[in-house]
Amino acid sequence: MRIPLPMGRATFFIAAFAFALVALFPLRIALDWFGLDERGLAARSAEGSIWLGALKEAQVGPVPIGDVSARLNSLPLFLGRARVTLSRSAEAEPFEGAALATRHSFAFEDMSGRLRLGAALAPLPIASVELDDVSAGFVSGQCARAQGRIRAALAGDLGGVAIPSGLSGDARCDGGALLLPLVSQTGLEQLNLRLFADGRYRAELIVRPSDPAVAPRLLAAGFAQSGAGFARVSEGRF
Repeated sequence: MRIPLPMGRATFFIAAFAFALVALFPLRIALDWFGLDERGLAARSAEGSIWLGALKEAQVGPVPIGDVSARLNSLPLFLGRARVTLSRSAEAEPFEGAALATRHSFAFEDMSGRLRLGAALAPLPIASVELDDVSAGFVSGQCARAQGRIRAALAGDLGGVAIPSGLSGDARCDGGALLLPLVSQTGLEQLNLRLFADGRYRAELIVRPSDPAVAPRLLAAGFAQSGAGFARVSEGRF
């Protein structure tokens, strides 16, 4: 004998079943579905569901983030946006931020933490960058918005020429690219790093030596005289 359920109770069970299906939807499939791996967010593996998942050995472009928790935010979906929140609560190197993608745009939002670059920008000896509430968004391949503070830690020298250990500046858009204009405390060294939506980068390192005797070493290291200083340009693709 069948016992008919009241309409309200039947609706509840249908809604609960639908919610369970969505709540258990694998994070790995969601990342592929929204194309976040093609937009710069990749990982060796994605575990768990879209509401409570984890990315192993995650990276933004060629820059490793490490292991982070990840979850898909539900409200942006109603606006046609996929927003994945990333976080790591480790005391040594905490990290937080989000990756956002739509049909014609992608962005990294509210990112704070330290990223180790390794050889991503070789031969520039940038060991790591520290992000302070950094956001950058691209629409149809053009930088549309950027903000936040970046500090770059440099290690070693460049062609035998000593360079400062720290540069800092605020992110902004310039000519369709994300521009990170980083300057040393003395103002004698400057790194203009441009990042493009298609994975290209252009790094211009400018040195204004206070000692004229350094000039021959800068020229030997691949710098060219430019204005009141010496500049070296590196270009590549992540």
